[in-house]
Amino acid sequence: MPDIKTKYGTGGQVITITLAPGGVGLASGSARESLLVDNTTNLFLDALVGVKVKFANTAPAGDKRLYIYAAGVWRTSSLVWPDAVTGADAAITLNSPTQLKLIGAIEAAQNLTRISEPLSVAQAFGGLLPPSWSIVLLNSSGAALSTTESDHFVEYIGLLASSP
Repeated sequence: MPDIKTKYGTGGQVITITLAPGGVGLASGSARESLLVDNTTNLFLDALVGVKVKFANTAPAGDKRLYIYAAGVWRTSSLVWPDAVTGADAAITLNSPTQLKLIGAIEAAQNLTRISEPLSVAQAFGGLLPPSWSIVLLNSSGAALSTTESDHFVEYIGLLASSP
């Protein structure tokens, strides 16, 4: 029986999310959702997400973290999202408590760039990647993010199964 191995898709797939809209960095206490990622064509088994953000030149306070959530939909004909997610690159006010799945956090540091570890989206949904999914970032750092959009990115790499 052949070994089943992980096959990686093309890395650096951009997830559209604007973290400094109009030159204003995502404020502490604010959240932003990404444009949905459609998995109905690629059929990835998982997606590893990476987040890079730069914090403003303000001392962190409160939680001192940027929380990274995943949201998914199980219907492909009419998308029904949990919480207040819409699948658009937009500001979002999360329900309290949120129903979204926490997949990671980034520790805030004054005027520094931070990059997450690879974060599994499928793990948030019991090991299966939904047909469409989105990333939501909640800034609870006590400081805004940098006002320069190029200081931030959210990307992913898809994972498939392969037999040699």
